Amino acid sequence: MGQALEAAIVAAGHDLAGGIDKGGDVAALAAASDVLVDFSAPGALEFNLDAAIHAGVPMVVGTTGLEERHHWLVDAAAVSIPVLQTGNTSLGVTLLAHLVREAAQRLGEDWDIEIVETHHRMKVDAPSGTALLLGEAAARGRGVDLQDEAVRGRDGITGARVAGTIGFASLRGGTVAGDHSVHFLADNERLTLSHLAENRGIFARGAIRAADWIVGKAPGRYSMREVLDL
Repeated sequence: MGQALEAAIVAAGHDLAGGIDKGGDVAALAAASDVLVDFSAPGALEFNLDAAIHAGVPMVVGTTGLEERHHWLVDAAAVSIPVLQTGNTSLGVTLLAHLVREAAQRLGEDWDIEIVETHHRMKVDAPSGTALLLGEAAARGRGVDLQDEAVRGRDGITGARVAGTIGFASLRGGTVAGDHSVHFLADNERLTLSHLAENRGIFARGAIRAADWIVGKAPGRYSMREVLDL
């Protein structure tokens, strides 16, 4: 992702202030930047947010595998600086989430919702951040809390499917950059909305567009929906 981001920054006509990996000086990088773009790890997020706050620069967070604590940290940072946090910076996925929300709202609970994602063998979190983003979109469309309705994997004698639940299935293997499908299934008909990522460049391009957009915004928490005006 670092290499993809560098290429996207250059292609967009911007100057790369620098980049860091584990153990790097994020405070110095923040001080030299107009905006920070974070694709690191959940354990590094707190330090990166602190650096952005002290430097007074906005931040785009594309790191996945976040837990509730990390979202509290983002909320706290957003009091001081603009922070855009998302499970996927792809513009196509952002539009897909919008369509999923619309479909979930209009089709109703008699349509079952199942989300299937496929990623490369080295991905460490499941379901993917994008799958959870799509699940949140479906839940918002139905006016429910995803935490109450999510079913993550099935094994053994699980019984019949509970109406209104939102299912997740995760596949891992090969070098897949990221495939996501949201299945709406009713009696005698099915609707599938999908996005296929062919390389990581799409995430980098979306992140740079988000970085362009967030510069100059007021402190607060933002998402990719605002970038596309959805």
